[in-house]
Amino acid sequence: MTETTDKLLSYFAKCEIQSFLLPKASSIFIAYQHAYLTTAPKEDDIIIMCHDDIEIREKPEIFKSKLIKLLSEDKIGFVGPAGTSLLGRDAVWWNQQHWAMKKHHGRVYHLDPQGKEYETYYGKPSEVVVLDGLFLATTGKVIESVSLTKPPYFSGEWDFYDLHYTSSAFLQGYKNKIIDINILHNSRGELVGRDSWHKNRDSFIRHTKLPLSVEK
Repeated sequence: MTETTDKLLSYFAKCEIQSFLLPKASSIFIAYQHAYLTTAPKEDDIIIMCHDDIEIREKPEIFKSKLIKLLSEDKIGFVGPAGTSLLGRDAVWWNQQHWAMKKHHGRVYHLDPQGKEYETYYGKPSEVVVLDGLFLATTGKVIESVSLTKPPYFSGEWDFYDLHYTSSAFLQGYKNKIIDINILHNSRGELVGRDSWHKNRDSFIRHTKLPLSVEK
């Protein structure tokens, strides 16, 4: 277990959040589904699905307060620290043109190759259509609606789960929103070179009517 993972588990313990670490899973879909079925949460229970290389830098009581407040809203779907209110036909949520159009929202801290910390600011907190998978939180009710199982048209086991889950909630009429928390991701998130990312992206595009946009 890395120091970052150990620190994250300790943080969740301080928040009185039950944690499941699934290091040997063959698929992120299987891992999340297994943990969900094991805990058997109620409709209004809060479920967090996140990477193990993040650091949440909020006081536990502040973090819990923000989470509970957002997930108590009517028709709330998923919440997370980064996402977009416009998912284009390329299905790349961080599309640079849309970023310039101020369609992205949230903020995440990263480390550069030299280990220096920097902030990636996407935009002010808002309602979004999809969220990045480094941290997703929702309720048992929403998970029952969208399902955590891998869609049959995905061949890869680790990619596009975040866009699949959150867009499914959006298309069912749920509202996905940014949660404004201080979070460090100890990864640059460079998945686009992975073959399975491209395959699942192509499948997602074929099976989703894009673009998706929040009506303002």
